[in-house]
Amino acid sequence: MSNAMTTDLYEATMALSYVREGMTAPATFDLYVRDLPPERGFLVAAGLEPALDYLSGFRVWPDDVEAFADALHRPREDLEPLLGLEFDGEVRAVPEGRVVLAGEPLLELTAPLPQAQLVETYLLGQLSHQTTIASKAVRCVLAADGHPVLDFALRRTHGPQAGMQAARLSAMAGFAGTSNVEAATAYGLTASGTMAHSYIEAFPDEESAFRAFARAHPGPVTFLVDTYDTLTGVATAARVLRDLGPDTGSAIRLDSGDLGALAVRARRILDEAGLERVRIVASGGLDEYAVAELVRAGAPIDVFAVGTRVGVSADSAYLDSAYKLVAYDGLPVMKLSSAKATAPGAKQVWRRPGFADVIGERDELPPRGGSPLLETVMRDGRRTGPPDTLERARQRLDADLAGLPPQARRIREPMPPRPATSPPLARLAGRVRHRIEHRIAGEHQADRPAPGAERTRPGAARPLPSAGGAPARWR
Repeated sequence: MSNAMTTDLYEATMALSYVREGMTAPATFDLYVRDLPPERGFLVAAGLEPALDYLSGFRVWPDDVEAFADALHRPREDLEPLLGLEFDGEVRAVPEGRVVLAGEPLLELTAPLPQAQLVETYLLGQLSHQTTIASKAVRCVLAADGHPVLDFALRRTHGPQAGMQAARLSAMAGFAGTSNVEAATAYGLTASGTMAHSYIEAFPDEESAFRAFARAHPGPVTFLVDTYDTLTGVATAARVLRDLGPDTGSAIRLDSGDLGALAVRARRILDEAGLERVRIVASGGLDEYAVAELVRAGAPIDVFAVGTRVGVSADSAYLDSAYKLVAYDGLPVMKLSSAKATAPGAKQVWRRPGFADVIGERDELPPRGGSPLLETVMRDGRRTGPPDTLERARQRLDADLAGLPPQARRIREPMPPRPATSPPLARLAGRVRHRIEHRIAGEHQADRPAPGAERTRPGAARPLPSAGGAPARWR
């Protein structure tokens, strides 16, 4: 079976119905985040590259048809119309690393309706999760205020694949290294790590452990000093580090307790031992909030290692993301549900100075000073260029962060910019809304009995509307 099976059941049921009904005209879907989570002043677009890999290889194979048939409890021949379905549509998207706001499409996809429907679940999962983690990671970089940050999340993420994504996204956000060896190899990152408390416990005492570790790892070493008594551990590490000779970039790691107070006392011990250049690494349940407090307090911590809370975005583990149909067969459509109304038609997002963004129609003239965010990245089911790189994504992120208003960058109580809607898009939404409400009113009128007519008895069937009633679609 292929990745085509990574979908919700109702995607398959809808796609099959579309094929059987001959509804294969082009459909446009927007993927966006309705509202930012609490304590977020912005989001970082991420997940596009694996999404494009998925679309490039999307195809429904015979094994997939069998699986769909089993899941739907239908004979295989009923699902045959899906066999061989491939993605041959267009994708316009915000490149990875760009800062985005609520309501702005991260991705806009146009393809024959059954294709566009079947890929919804995978695209939502990839972009939602990775945008969540990238947005969390960059807040740690902002909180660290120039201090290096390391990714220690692999052992606590929601599975190895999520750990690989966390390492990649952390690097995009500006982390200095990762404990994830596979990710370091795959993405050309710096592998970084120390030792576990179990390593210390396996030796007769801390000094024996430290000296054995140094013999096995010549060059920079980092000693974990809080297995027993932290300050005693620092003093022992200082003695071993001094015996190792000239400073080679070594460090000690604090992993528990009052990290700020312990760092002050550890720094004093190291300096008194003539080890002014030995760094202090802090870890243990850190996230951007804890890092910001330590930096604000002036704690003498050189490197922050973050793991669990960042790898799962503990304070905000999901996004209110959506994948909504905005046009079918050339007709703009929209949803009118309370608090979940959508904007119709294909779109463009215009970035203006100060993040005074404007969401408009795809082909309208740009507002003064506006540059487009959405770029065409697939056409006819093929990438329009080579795969993007982490370095380019990191450069885009750095440039966007430099122009982001300070109140949006705040760790506590940020104030996110709000994109505006262009007048042409607002007028289109008004026309589509009027068309839908007019149709609904006509349907209600058709159901209402004429004056003097006999009312339908409770439980009695209503007459069926004539074939000459209101058309199913309005233009």
